[in-house]
Amino acid sequence: MKTLNSRLLQSLIVIGMFTLLEMGVSCIKDTFDYQTHYTKAEYMIPMRDGIKIYTQVYSPKDLSMTYPMMVSRTPYGVGHYGPDEFRSSLGPSLDFTKEGYIFVYQDVRGKGHSEGDFFHHPVYIKEKKDSRDIDESSDMVDTIEWLLEHIPNHNGRVGQWGISYGGWETAMGMIDAHPAIKASSPQGTPGDQFIGDDYHHYGAFRLVYAFGWTAGNARRRGTQRVTIDKDDAYDFFLELGPISNVNKNLFKDQVPTWNEFMEHGTYDEYWHSKNVMKDMKNIDHPVLNVVGWFDAEDYFGALSIYYAIEKENPKIKNILVAGPWRHGGWARSRGDSLGKLGFDSNTSEYFRKHIQFPFFNYYLKDKGRLELPEATVFITGSNQWKTFDRWPPEETQVRNLYLHSDGKLSFTEPDETSDNGFDAFISDPDHPVRYTAERRKSQGNLWIIEDQRFVAERPDVLVYESDVLEKDITIAGSIIASLYVSTTGTDADWIVKLIDVFPPDIPGDLANAQTMLAGEVFRSKFRNSFSNPEPLVPNQVTKIEYDLLDKAHTFLKGHKIMVQVQSSWFPLIDRNPQTFVDIYNAVESDFQKATHKVYRSREFPTHIKLNVIE
Repeated sequence: MKTLNSRLLQSLIVIGMFTLLEMGVSCIKDTFDYQTHYTKAEYMIPMRDGIKIYTQVYSPKDLSMTYPMMVSRTPYGVGHYGPDEFRSSLGPSLDFTKEGYIFVYQDVRGKGHSEGDFFHHPVYIKEKKDSRDIDESSDMVDTIEWLLEHIPNHNGRVGQWGISYGGWETAMGMIDAHPAIKASSPQGTPGDQFIGDDYHHYGAFRLVYAFGWTAGNARRRGTQRVTIDKDDAYDFFLELGPISNVNKNLFKDQVPTWNEFMEHGTYDEYWHSKNVMKDMKNIDHPVLNVVGWFDAEDYFGALSIYYAIEKENPKIKNILVAGPWRHGGWARSRGDSLGKLGFDSNTSEYFRKHIQFPFFNYYLKDKGRLELPEATVFITGSNQWKTFDRWPPEETQVRNLYLHSDGKLSFTEPDETSDNGFDAFISDPDHPVRYTAERRKSQGNLWIIEDQRFVAERPDVLVYESDVLEKDITIAGSIIASLYVSTTGTDADWIVKLIDVFPPDIPGDLANAQTMLAGEVFRSKFRNSFSNPEPLVPNQVTKIEYDLLDKAHTFLKGHKIMVQVQSSWFPLIDRNPQTFVDIYNAVESDFQKATHKVYRSREFPTHIKLNVIE
């Protein structure tokens, strides 16, 4: 391992625009004159089925050498249409622009100025029988083939990168890849949108995000976007009632993707076919996977794609980089802070200059020495970059953090004398727990590290806290919630949050702060199968175990560790009626109060499994 930085400070920076992050564009101002050094050309590149796709190509004016191509594809519109309209920046960062690359930006079919129809994450077709069998993988192959034939002064090598949906396009380009692709970097990439990305987490529907994205990006052409007409999405969706009212009262069949979601309320072939991880096979070139520890959109997918490539393609160079970033934050900020948390250094700039640029320059230009290890991760809390030969690191030991009576939390297993053996609360769908203290129309980004004191006093939020830590505790790897629960209903959601509690003598707003480190939801009816849901048996103790996903964090000496358990997280997650029904077609009468119990006895020891670096 190699330590590169030091300890914790506090500061605030919130930077970025959604369309810029999707294209991997840095918002850091520079003075490089692109038009002096590059020429721009626009093309309509024909695909094998005859559809033409709009493409911008920026080429260095210096013709004394050849250059590799860097390709980025997006459904959000590349913008800057017209031969004299230059982008504000080129490539993943300024280092690439100054070095000299051919940059290619492309609207996917059905978006921007491209022809054809847009489909939300179209399925990869493994066996293509004729020219009608097209997908994003074949579009990438056809694009590169055309570029190699028509764009002068290239060196025959192609790299690709993208963030979020653009990262998904990159992943698709890695499947059945064109031989000219020599390096890829999927970043903040969705992988499975029923299990852990964008639209669902463990089967629970991510309401406010799905509403905003589909209303803005998946409505029929020529229709007007439906927006939230209140200052707070919490009030808007609570008044709207059952989720079926979204289409009935608002979208009115003008957002086909939303209706598709509502028709597929289980992990059926519709969702399984879109699972990226199952297709991460026969990849023959180096891959740089980028993960933001605080990515509120596509954290599950970015990690899972790394794991899938590692399993299916063990001989290739498959690199993981994880830093203290929000969705796309590594591309468009200094990365020295997020919300009230400070990280002691410009982590995003470090990534762009010392990891991303050397990676592509080595494989596309044979320049430099590539000394990147298997995993380079930022340890939050202690604020250190560390490198590992594998991820998760081998030098960890599983330790169970148990819930106890009187709101206690410790690594000691409950004993036989534990009084009562459970904690109970009433869950009322008419009064769900807010996911953020902010009043806002959109989901936002900072809720994922928000101070949880705003809900800690609610009677339907169970709080468990450790003693003050006498030494640092560093975790690295998965965080598993192992719950023993019961309910008077036949379905329930469970939200578990792992929290770092700051000491009272920290200056500023972080004194006594309950800063969320990890949090996830699980919908009980999917506990045995995401394809075949089953009702809970009322009042029967049931074990529910799920992954809050990987983290690398140091709980510092003087801090405390906290766990909160609740059953609603609204409107981040849609309301569970707490009766076993098809939630997407539920009616008001299906929504019922229920009494939930969380057990903490020797027989039923609810605990959190942590991978601790000893």
